[in-house]
Amino acid sequence: MSPIGRSVRRRRALATAAAVAALAVTATACGPEDDDADAKPSESTTQVPKDLKEELGLPDELPKDLPAAIEDLRNWRDGGWKDWDREKWLREAEDFVNPIIEDFWNTDRMDDAKDNEPERDVDESDIDQGVTDPVPEPVKAAAVHTPYTGQAPPVGKIFMETPEGSMVCSGAVVKDPKNPGKSNLVATAGHCVHGGKGKGWFRNVVFVPHFNSEGLGQAELEGAPKSDVAPHGVYWAQHARTTDHWIQNGATQGGSGAPQDFAVLKVKPEDGGGTSLEETVGDAVTVNFDTPGVKNVASLTARGYPAAPPFSGETMYACEDKPGRLSLDASQPTMYRIGCTMTGGSSGGPWLSADGEELLSVTSIGPVTHDWLAGAALGKEAEAVFDAVGGLD
Repeated sequence: MSPIGRSVRRRRALATAAAVAALAVTATACGPEDDDADAKPSESTTQVPKDLKEELGLPDELPKDLPAAIEDLRNWRDGGWKDWDREKWLREAEDFVNPIIEDFWNTDRMDDAKDNEPERDVDESDIDQGVTDPVPEPVKAAAVHTPYTGQAPPVGKIFMETPEGSMVCSGAVVKDPKNPGKSNLVATAGHCVHGGKGKGWFRNVVFVPHFNSEGLGQAELEGAPKSDVAPHGVYWAQHARTTDHWIQNGATQGGSGAPQDFAVLKVKPEDGGGTSLEETVGDAVTVNFDTPGVKNVASLTARGYPAAPPFSGETMYACEDKPGRLSLDASQPTMYRIGCTMTGGSSGGPWLSADGEELLSVTSIGPVTHDWLAGAALGKEAEAVFDAVGGLD
């Protein structure tokens, strides 16, 4: 068993406890006196005790399509939802529900996760040439110096379960004005948490800051201690939000939804510690929602963990370039575009200002040639997502 292999007995106990608690909540509104099918349960009978809710990682409101049987609930908590009718799940997974499952993301599962990148088939025929600059020259992605802890920006790897299996993205710790110095917020791409048009929220979403800080190879990671794989621990998304535009228009092909492909997670540590993510990592970057024009941006540095060939997903890379403009939809904001050879898995990774202090975008799309990347210019829609998550407990 790997150094961070799952604790089966404890996991089953937690799964059963969560299932019983969830079933109790759904059953209290269906007692002998509830013969009227239209009757609405009172608030007092549908709330989970706060301590129990926090301990089990249950959401404030349970999803409408949650199974009622104990065994089905146990399977749901253990990730069995991904084996249900996929078409039904895609239609009905309207609520983000992400209870902590201790040791779910062990090294084997992390290693098996693939890049979660929309098919990179964006070409010049998809582009409104009116506000689009010439295609940038490719910039070769450079490996970030190790160790990441203590010197690299607060970037990490995001893991999630989708109907297609385990996937990976990238993300960054961002400052929370409501909790100065104690942020638990992570910025990433919308397609890293939600499937887009006609689909639903992903499950078992976690953030691992400074993943593989020592830059170990795949063979070395298989036997590496947890402190090397996840030097700051594993953080589960307690809340997630993305833009309505991505939910209503996002697609796995081309650039539909990309101009607002942005999301924010509010996370908490798997081990239940009380120290904030920002304090633990030692840094966070400020999100800039003023959408400065490309003429006012000297350079942008995209960072992330590219996982599609020729990369393998273990190492953090970066590309620095002067941004240009890219327009995919005349009714939507113009995107930033830079030359970069990073591939799938870098999605959601931050685009940082020249001084490394501000996040102006996150990686969204690129072409099959892997010679440039594009990201949304963050404006009022992205800021609304950020504010909504920051205000949740």
